[in-house]
Amino acid sequence: MSSGATPGRERLIDQFKADGLNVMFGNPGTVEQGFLDAVDAAEDFHYVLALQETVAAGIADGYARATGGAALLQLHSGVGLGNGIGMLYQSLRGHTPLVVVAGDAGVRYDAMDAQMASDLVAMAKPVTKYATRVTDRHSVLRTIRRAVKIALTPPRGPVFVALPMDVLDELNSELVLPATVPLTDVAPSPASVGRAAELLASAQRPVVLVGDGVALSGAQRELVAVAELLGADVYEVDSSEVNIAASHPLRRGQTGHMFGPHSRELIGNADGVLIVGTYVFPEVFPELESPFRAGARVVHIDLNAYEIAKNHPVDLGLAADPRQALRALAGVLERLLTPAQRAAAAGRLDARARERVRAGQAEREAMDADGSPMAVFLRTLAERTGGDLIVFDEALTTSPLVTRYLPPERPGDYHLTRGGSLGVGFPGAVGVKLARPERLVVGFAGDGGSMYTYQALWTAARHGIEAKFVVCNNRKYRLLDDNIAQYWREREIPQHGFPGSFDLSHPEIDFAALARSLGAGGMRVEKPDEAIAAVGRMLAHPGPFLVDVQI
Repeated sequence: MSSGATPGRERLIDQFKADGLNVMFGNPGTVEQGFLDAVDAAEDFHYVLALQETVAAGIADGYARATGGAALLQLHSGVGLGNGIGMLYQSLRGHTPLVVVAGDAGVRYDAMDAQMASDLVAMAKPVTKYATRVTDRHSVLRTIRRAVKIALTPPRGPVFVALPMDVLDELNSELVLPATVPLTDVAPSPASVGRAAELLASAQRPVVLVGDGVALSGAQRELVAVAELLGADVYEVDSSEVNIAASHPLRRGQTGHMFGPHSRELIGNADGVLIVGTYVFPEVFPELESPFRAGARVVHIDLNAYEIAKNHPVDLGLAADPRQALRALAGVLERLLTPAQRAAAAGRLDARARERVRAGQAEREAMDADGSPMAVFLRTLAERTGGDLIVFDEALTTSPLVTRYLPPERPGDYHLTRGGSLGVGFPGAVGVKLARPERLVVGFAGDGGSMYTYQALWTAARHGIEAKFVVCNNRKYRLLDDNIAQYWREREIPQHGFPGSFDLSHPEIDFAALARSLGAGGMRVEKPDEAIAAVGRMLAHPGPFLVDVQI
């Protein structure tokens, strides 16, 4: 707590520090110059410079995901906010708590409609939980505290505050106090948990659909307990964190984010469905009719009441913390399940375990036989590290190969791209490494996606952030090839050449040389033996290092 009047720009920094926001990611501009001058003079407050706002936003997103708290992002007026909007959409969809600030010339100039004038709040609203502009010097810190509270209250997400220069230049005597974030570890009532258990207990083909609400509440253990009691297959839906270990026999993988018929195929026979910490379904081309079978009993648990039954009716919706709700549900199921139901659930679990053993043997043989440069690189990386690393995965069409060799097992060790826009892989890895400097962090991205934010390597080099990067280089937007092939099949269009706009083969991009030009190390891999050497060079390099693996 502090009192006495100081310029608002200095007071603002004290408020950020009171809320634990000691690192700010950004790109500077003229209308923020007074504030950034104060940032430069502040003690125990660090500015991480990015060469473009999209990069700054991606680094902030990765940092917040790795710390579990909020991250502070500074953008430059309307032009900077415009550059960052695509990445802020990632954060909105992924519920990343970002506190985003941007300056403008000043309230006194509003009537002039001058250079760079724009309605910042209107621009930010579609990609934030909350957007506002401070116009009075007595409400700067109050507004920031409100923004921090909103960002960190589930459903978490980015918030935006416009800070005019003249407001920050005025003297400010507001008290500096940490924001109050309400506790949301809300448990459902015993009656509602009992009803949920009754709806699910008799299911003979149960399915659990999970999303990142499980990871946010730390409910992985409780999820596994409920899934095993029910003998239920677990599918990850809107999922980009480790909600259940990849090795668990009941984990069936992702439903996907593109095509509704695929999700319907996976869950269409289930007679009991438990949805936890997600909405259904997040595909680009979703099913308009309910994908659940007629008569299926559906229970939906989420702290975000808006997502419950948003798209399809459910039998019971519980607005509650996933960890508290799953723990209570497991307790009731322990008492409610009959011996026959327990035996049936155990049989389903055992069948999946035996199936996993058989599939695992075949998969290991396939992995050992795969001599492609990417497979050799990943196998060598897994062997050299023992899997002890954090992966930021924007490999997209190469992701199945990445997770085959580096399976997501422990919470915090794997982050997947989310939101649909490209470019988060490399800056996300930089943010994670800044938050977890003691860990090896490797960011994977396609050649197309990496070029959205390649400048992130410069930020890593400038600030001594020793993240590692891998370009999965197939010289095309391969995901678009796959998606248009599906489009042709659905419309019975004869297969033909892919659109030229999907091709990235000419002129060829020298990713390793580009990395070196940005202050990082770099190496190109074309052959399997080069892949082995590349892993050694990457791990030994004292700084950011990139490997361009040809696919």
